[in-house]
Amino acid sequence: MLRIRADEVFSTIKDILLSRGLSPDKAEILSQIVYGNTLDGVYTHGINRFPRIVSNIETGVLDVNAELEKVSSCGVIETYDGHFGIGPVNAYRAVQRAVEIAHDKGTGIVALAHNNHWLRGSTYGLYAADNGCIAIAWSNTKPNMMPWGSSELRIGNNPLVISVPSDDGIHFVFDAAMSQFSYGKLEEYRLRGEMLPVDGGFDDEWHLTKDPCAIERNSSVIPFGFWKGTSLSIALDLVAVVLSNGFSVMDVGREGEERGLSQVFLVIDPSKISDGESIRKNTRKVLDSITSCSTRDGENLRYAGERLAAARKDNLANGIPVHESVWNTVLGLAGRVF
Repeated sequence: MLRIRADEVFSTIKDILLSRGLSPDKAEILSQIVYGNTLDGVYTHGINRFPRIVSNIETGVLDVNAELEKVSSCGVIETYDGHFGIGPVNAYRAVQRAVEIAHDKGTGIVALAHNNHWLRGSTYGLYAADNGCIAIAWSNTKPNMMPWGSSELRIGNNPLVISVPSDDGIHFVFDAAMSQFSYGKLEEYRLRGEMLPVDGGFDDEWHLTKDPCAIERNSSVIPFGFWKGTSLSIALDLVAVVLSNGFSVMDVGREGEERGLSQVFLVIDPSKISDGESIRKNTRKVLDSITSCSTRDGENLRYAGERLAAARKDNLANGIPVHESVWNTVLGLAGRVF
């Protein structure tokens, strides 16, 4: 594992995107998102995935010239068409708009059709939290997961994000796919040569396994909570499709590539209904009740989102850990060698 200076990672990513025809503003937003995900230790949706982003740009899966288009609005809800553009850029602009509406009216909902992969959902939850808002956001995917009890890929491991701002800036951010392990997380374990801590899918003989290679090979991730994860995946797909008038999971599957996703950004400004001291007190009471509880191994518990801040601090100080094969691939996209 290499340690690469954070500023070198960012500049390399941005130079590559500019060389692939992105406008300066889109290159800046996408670079910041890929870099930010990597800096926070979410390498599966940052530097590790970056070569795939570039490939999708080069093959036309991502239309670098597409612009977000407002389709309709009613009250606090607005719908947009992403026109198969750059997923993280469209999603970032969508959550920005949802926050604007929430600051004005208390709640803002933006539904986005025909977008592409948004990378890490936490990006949009953190943006809302940094602006003092609660956020619930989700995306559908291609059919890459079997409903519990089936052997057919019919549902998506649709990522769900719930974020709540904290007064110290270390916000609560829940971000999870509907599968026990996302495909990105499987890749991370595979690259490290490690087995999963618990069963995450099926092997060639249709037995539950901790082997990430077997699960990747068979596209056999299991829904978390088995039937519960199955139903939540379906619910998220249904609401996203109804609100955005976009593609369902099965529609996305017929595209060939994973493109044309439907996404929802629901943002609430709690300051419209409560004073700042009450918000701070109630948030801290809940989070402190988690971090102060005893554990079996003596380690302090962390709430969802705390680890991101610790990873960012370490990576800024000591350089970002990047697998050598991944960094060589990225440098190759920049026309350089390690």
